[in-house]
Amino acid sequence: MSDLSTINGTYDIDASHSRLGFVVRHAMVTKVRGSFSDFTGEASGDASDPSSIKVNVTAQADSFTTGNEDRDKHVKSGDFLDVESNPTLTFTSTSAEIKGNTLELTGDLTIKGTTQSVTIPFEFGGEAKDPFGNVRVGFEGDITISRKDFGLSWNAALETGGVLISDAVALELEISAIKK
Repeated sequence: MSDLSTINGTYDIDASHSRLGFVVRHAMVTKVRGSFSDFTGEASGDASDPSSIKVNVTAQADSFTTGNEDRDKHVKSGDFLDVESNPTLTFTSTSAEIKGNTLELTGDLTIKGTTQSVTIPFEFGGEAKDPFGNVRVGFEGDITISRKDFGLSWNAALETGGVLISDAVALELEISAIKK
């Protein structure tokens, strides 16, 4: 495993070995997990100079899945993601800091046409050469956002008190990227 500070160059996210996932509390008693299955991304820069690091990720909103077709259709509707008017979700980094084995990326997260600045800490998982000769790096990050901050405010009250869907959404990001 290499040191994060030695990473440099341009990398493409390997979507088949990465996950853009989320967790949201449902009915105040359980969690629903899901992900976006169609996304692309590129990272470039030199970790010895964090100001050079740039990351861009685009997820296709219509690729949202929780494994339940009816729920997925509802989330893709105008009540939530409104995929017809907002076909993509994006993250564009604006700055980066390295703290030990963690890359903290600050950037603009755009969901349903609303952009908010977020900072996502990514734990460096290492660098390795795969059996096909590709140099890969791995990162895992997570952050909790307020869905209302992005205009996703639909909800329903429960008879027992509380609401059907929590405002807090945990984003879980597992990234494998291949050096160009």
